[in-house]
Amino acid sequence: MNTQLQQARAGNITPEMRKAADHEGIDASKLRNLIASGLAVLPKNINHDFAKVVAIGQGLKTKVNANLGTSSESSDLELEKSKLFMALKAETDSIMDLSTGGDLNQIRTMFLENSSTMLGTVPIYGLAAKMVRDGRPLSDIDGETLLREIEEQCKQGVDYITVHCGITRDSVRKLEVSERVMPCVSRGGSIHMNWIKRHDRENPLYEDFDSLLDIAEKYDVTLSLGDGFRPGCIADAMDPAQLEELMILAELAKRAVARGVQTMIEGPGHVPLNQIKSQIQLQKRLCNNAPFYVLGPLPTDIAAGYDHITSAIGGAIAGAAGADFLCYVTPAEHLGLPGENDVYQGVMAARIAAHIADLEKGVPGAWDKDMAISKCRQNLDWEGIVSNSLDRELVRQKLVITEDKKGCSMCGKLCAVSCEEKM
Repeated sequence: MNTQLQQARAGNITPEMRKAADHEGIDASKLRNLIASGLAVLPKNINHDFAKVVAIGQGLKTKVNANLGTSSESSDLELEKSKLFMALKAETDSIMDLSTGGDLNQIRTMFLENSSTMLGTVPIYGLAAKMVRDGRPLSDIDGETLLREIEEQCKQGVDYITVHCGITRDSVRKLEVSERVMPCVSRGGSIHMNWIKRHDRENPLYEDFDSLLDIAEKYDVTLSLGDGFRPGCIADAMDPAQLEELMILAELAKRAVARGVQTMIEGPGHVPLNQIKSQIQLQKRLCNNAPFYVLGPLPTDIAAGYDHITSAIGGAIAGAAGADFLCYVTPAEHLGLPGENDVYQGVMAARIAAHIADLEKGVPGAWDKDMAISKCRQNLDWEGIVSNSLDRELVRQKLVITEDKKGCSMCGKLCAVSCEEKM
């Protein structure tokens, strides 16, 4: 029994389950039962040790992921390390290495060795980057080579992987007759889509899904079933191509869980505000309430430079509706590779969204934090306000109080909280 899911089904509570349960403030047996039923996952490769072990799923704190990694235009290893430390400083729950430039193995090793949280990757990025570097067309990719790349990364210690198994001949046909403004905005999705078109063959990850399960089970790597046909603008949300892929992912998730492989589902994307709740509910219904990992969502397309705010709005609504894992969006989204401050701002915005969602979902302890800071404000307990804030360093920098400590520079002597003393 290699996987946390297999251990949970056998009635065992692993050390990792105990750590994750402590993080949640719940009994370890409750978490074990959630994992056993496929309602939660605990991403932890058997070859990777890290300090912050957390679970993702129903009734648990909404978790946050930070995407990092190089590109063909920027492949500075030291910069990526600095961005990693900035994400950890902002208290992200997860890191994903999306590198496509430089020495990919060295970069992945750096993340594995320096991150105190779980690490995810998109293996086809690594394979595609190697082929471009070697001057080979992406159409030369074959199933055996892709599975070999996946196993290499899993053996190295990656805790979860995004795999685009739902891009199939059927879902491609649905996309081809759609009236999308932006047909495919997923890098992994576009590679699979164009490969299928070029070869007129089925996606090897769908066709040979059992071999993928063999690898995931061997190393206890959680599968994040990627949404390659997610909407890239709000006009494209909830169309036949997206729904076809979701139904395929639901089928595959059921097979994976039956095999003992931990699995979560990835979701949209760009979604109008009035569709976010219904999209989350649909995914949960179709996929047997498997953990849902959302990329945003972004409820408007015009906020370039401020998309971390747009994403926080969408993420709070998605989380409140049942999404379990929020992928951050930085101010650099749609514009360029994020810098250190972009990473920090992205994580903090996503953490705000996650906490708002936890308040709505009634996650144990979430309400206590708001009550604590409210009492500190009423008592003019400035240190308490700092210590109970999400970004303590920023609050301390911005806090300007009066000499008698009876107000801040906003209201001064007319502070509403202390005004009674002056009547």
